[in-house]
Amino acid sequence: MRVSEFDYALPPELIAQHPAPRRDASRLLRLDAAGRVHDLRFADFPALLRPGDALVVNDTRVIKARLSGRKSTGGALEIFIERIVGPREALVLIRASHPPQPGSEISIGNAAARIAQRVDDLYRVQFAEDVEAVLERHGAVPLPPYITHAPADDDAERYQTVYAAQPGAVAAPTAGLHFDDAMLEGIRRQGVPVEKITLHVGAGTFQPVRVDEVQKHRMHKERYSISNQTYRALAGKQVVAVGTTSLRALETAALTGKLEGETDLFVYPGFEFRLVKRLLTNFHLPRSTLLMLACAFGGKENVLNAYHHAVRNKYRFFSYGDAMLIER
Repeated sequence: MRVSEFDYALPPELIAQHPAPRRDASRLLRLDAAGRVHDLRFADFPALLRPGDALVVNDTRVIKARLSGRKSTGGALEIFIERIVGPREALVLIRASHPPQPGSEISIGNAAARIAQRVDDLYRVQFAEDVEAVLERHGAVPLPPYITHAPADDDAERYQTVYAAQPGAVAAPTAGLHFDDAMLEGIRRQGVPVEKITLHVGAGTFQPVRVDEVQKHRMHKERYSISNQTYRALAGKQVVAVGTTSLRALETAALTGKLEGETDLFVYPGFEFRLVKRLLTNFHLPRSTLLMLACAFGGKENVLNAYHHAVRNKYRFFSYGDAMLIER
């Protein structure tokens, strides 16, 4: 299976640079189990839920993961936290004209740090104080690379779900950005439980697939946690996963029996789904692992046809864009 099979043409003007005026004001493309597409509004989503459904959301909270710093030689560098691995230690991506060497010192505002070692494409950095304190003082909202404006005050709110609670993500679980508190409360009043799990989205979600054969790609690891109570509550329910992150955590648990840990589960066509019945997601980049997951869930031909329909009908794409409900 070739990565080129998951490509499509996207006019740049369809990449959403800002969120919709209201969280629930985006559009919703429903792809039903027969492969038919339905043009809806996201406000229609609660009416698509049925008795016996359970809505599962990812309550990770985006941290201010983007930092500007300087090497001891004076050279500028940009640091993107990929994962906090200890109170004063993190794995990071670094962009600089000359890559820093292990052992070198860097400064981030008035905070000091040291490059401990290189780990593949990442660096292990040791901070002189708690990482979270440095991020709070000097960090910026880590908007995706395809959003071209600098983070503004409204991004700090809108690039975060209303139920975000567990700090640790460096990218938002964007399917959840469409919900406001009123919609979630209405869904609960319908008798559909809203269950929360956690998967901390890593920077690897934006990394391109660098191999030609899909099966040769290796996913980055992300931390997840599902409570025993939540997992038991899903028994006998028709699970509607909000986002690819929720799906990967749930399917990892169903596959391994482990309710917490790290997952590098790679979902592509041929994957056997054990738990999730419907997937609410945004539109994903061409040739990405997220698009491969959507194609695995809804069928490659059906999903790509739906994407072509979305392009023709000028849906808004990616993190701040419109939503898609895929039914198996």
